[in-house]
Amino acid sequence: MRTTYRVLAHLVALGVAIQAASVALGFFFIIHEVEDGGVVSAGYDYESNLGIMVHRFGGLGLVPLAAIALFVVAFRTRTPGAVARAGTVFGLVLLQIALVFLAFTVAWGGALHGVNALAVLLSAIWAGRLFPRVRQGDESVRATVAA
Repeated sequence: MRTTYRVLAHLVALGVAIQAASVALGFFFIIHEVEDGGVVSAGYDYESNLGIMVHRFGGLGLVPLAAIALFVVAFRTRTPGAVARAGTVFGLVLLQIALVFLAFTVAWGGALHGVNALAVLLSAIWAGRLFPRVRQGDESVRATVAA
């Protein structure tokens, strides 16, 4: 369970990195489209923008699912701090989704969405570091992790 916990925490962190890359990709797709004479309006076809589509799928699907799985697995690890760290990740992911809806109401909500993404990233890394990797033959680390 500890390995599963660590892997899920790092998957959330990786998901946030992919989210950052995909939103930048989507933004630059829009810039190139406008430079080529395209128009971005309320009826903009986001389905043709790969970056925006990846960002939506990851942000409303994969990252929240990984955060839920991390939170569930945290209870099974029976390790002090695991539930609190996973709960922090999960709570920040929920806040991230709420900030999306705020951002579509007021523009500064988008800035909070970006800052909170960094908090999700850091908290996921923090959660993943609860259990150090144990290499075969390293009995001193194995004894520390078992304690």
